[in-house]
Amino acid sequence: MATKTTTVTFRMNPAVKEILRIAADKERRSVANMIEVMIVEYSRRIGIKEKVILSTRNLRQKTK
Repeated sequence: MATKTTTVTFRMNPAVKEILRIAADKERRSVANMIEVMIVEYSRRIGIKEKVILSTRNLRQKTK
């Protein structure tokens, strides 16, 4: 089953975007996927459990 996605638009410093592109290339990921991976990894590091992330995602989908 395909997962629905949402669009996020934001501005960033061009140098930071280039760092992001290089990081994505090193891991053979798209820039969008690299951002997603970085956010999930950061969330785990600061104590936001993946179950919380998934339950929040499911809750939001049900309310739409």
